[in-house]
Amino acid sequence: MRAIVPIVAQGQFVYDQSMDVRHTDATASSIAAAIGEPARARMLYCLVDGRARTSTELAIVADVSPSTASVHLQRLKSNHLVKVLAQGKHRYYSLDGAHVAAALEALSVLAGESPASHATGPRNTFVPSTPSGLRAARTCYDHIAGALGVSLHDHFKARGWLHETTTEGTTYALTPSGTKAFEALGIDVASTRALRRRFAFACVDWSERRPHIGGALGAALLNLALKRRWVVQELDSRALEVTRLGRQDLAVLLGF
Repeated sequence: MRAIVPIVAQGQFVYDQSMDVRHTDATASSIAAAIGEPARARMLYCLVDGRARTSTELAIVADVSPSTASVHLQRLKSNHLVKVLAQGKHRYYSLDGAHVAAALEALSVLAGESPASHATGPRNTFVPSTPSGLRAARTCYDHIAGALGVSLHDHFKARGWLHETTTEGTTYALTPSGTKAFEALGIDVASTRALRRRFAFACVDWSERRPHIGGALGAALLNLALKRRWVVQELDSRALEVTRLGRQDLAVLLGF
């Protein structure tokens, strides 16, 4: 007698029920609209240097009235792009995390692409229009960007201190030699790893179009450079100036 094999009905794929895309689409659209307004975009990019500012200061940056600035900031806050800290009579606004800065940096890269770069055939040589001071060295939220940041990234990889943890090469871990080297510089690697954020990742630099180091490790490196006076940050700019001491120490300690 032939055995009867039961047929199990296959579940039918229903787009709206199988994938929760409507909420994601709506959220992404709302965020994009919040960033897309020129005054709000100016506010956000002003905050990429990691410093907090008052609504009055941001109103000046955005060239809008204080009341209009408050409306814009509320929109940015509701989309989790900025956060606010009340201190005495003042309310200070800053980006709502390094992930917001990374998204803004990525948009800068996209905005800098010329139509010719998408044409068939050889790509045109990229020539950045970034002011020389910002291109040389600057902050990208809480880590080092610009030519200095990219060079440090490449130097660490060449020395075998960074290990790519994804096939795309976008996130990093420290190799044993890298851990030893960063600890010798004065970075507490264990404490840096314990922070509730990505440890290290490749953040594409908008002026160099190559990655620098973002994440907790990148922030620790910037803090170290500022503490040791390897670099100094301009008062009202993202620009970093490499000091004479910095050039000497980077050459001696890193062979850089």
